[in-house]
Amino acid sequence: MNAEDPGRIVLLTASHRVAPGLLSWPAWQALHAADRVLCGEPGQPQLPYLREAGIPVTPGVPDAQELVDACAGGRTVVIVTGGEGDQPLTEGLARLAGSGRVRMPDLELLPGSYDLPGARLLDLVQIMDRIRAECPWTSQKTHKGLAKYAIEEAYELVEAIEDGDREELREELGDVLLQVVFHARIAEEDEEEPFSLDDVAATLIEKLIHRHPHVFGDETAETPEDVHAHWLRTKAIEKQRASVTDGVPLGQPGLALAAKLASRARTAGLDVPLPEGDDIGYRLLALAVRAQEEGTDPEAALRAAGRAYRDAIRTAEGTG
Repeated sequence: MNAEDPGRIVLLTASHRVAPGLLSWPAWQALHAADRVLCGEPGQPQLPYLREAGIPVTPGVPDAQELVDACAGGRTVVIVTGGEGDQPLTEGLARLAGSGRVRMPDLELLPGSYDLPGARLLDLVQIMDRIRAECPWTSQKTHKGLAKYAIEEAYELVEAIEDGDREELREELGDVLLQVVFHARIAEEDEEEPFSLDDVAATLIEKLIHRHPHVFGDETAETPEDVHAHWLRTKAIEKQRASVTDGVPLGQPGLALAAKLASRARTAGLDVPLPEGDDIGYRLLALAVRAQEEGTDPEAALRAAGRAYRDAIRTAEGTG
């Protein structure tokens, strides 16, 4: 070793969202070649796997000056930390380097593992578990008690989409996701038929694969219409419904309900005359069916008109 060589510090980060022991090859190389390996986290998940690999780990991390001294003479010190790094240590090293009084070792940040796409969902599940256990409001909620929030959040998501607000869209998607995670967490507690978020995801995966044989199977689909036809065929086989109207929620907004029923009838090749009546509901039904036939979402069209009406009211008030 060269006595004048200030050495090298390697901050080895490892994500807690990836199974312990699954480190990159450069990470294992750095660990085996290090003069010292330090870890300030007694519960660091990587420790058992480092011991199994024959890598001695010294508990605790010295302060910045002590660490610089430990690297003197060309030594390499690896510090094993979590995915967020060791902020106090890095700040201490930065202050030491900024003083200009110390010849600093080379500092390398070496990611030992990376989060996979969707890894933050694991954090979400853990947070939901804790809130369910410790929050007085959350711990008492039931599926029925939360139902209205699912409807509200869905409408707020639609509004964000129609407004074209990307930041609002991101937040509202999170609120809708919260409803799914919350309900799945409650479902785990059912004594007779419990299921978890993993079960929800597994059911959805199975459905998506089954209903996309042109992606995961041998069938072909050249157009969106072909895809839609595949979807309807597989759905009909799965549900085995007696009527094309089965599964249409009657509690949805009236225009959306009318358009959905018209779509089901037309897809099934049924020529069903509209019921007649003098009530305004029948006239709205006819307008909704006509809009659906013309490829217009009557619910969205009415919302757009409603927004225009709202703006006109604000203008009349002098608040627009």
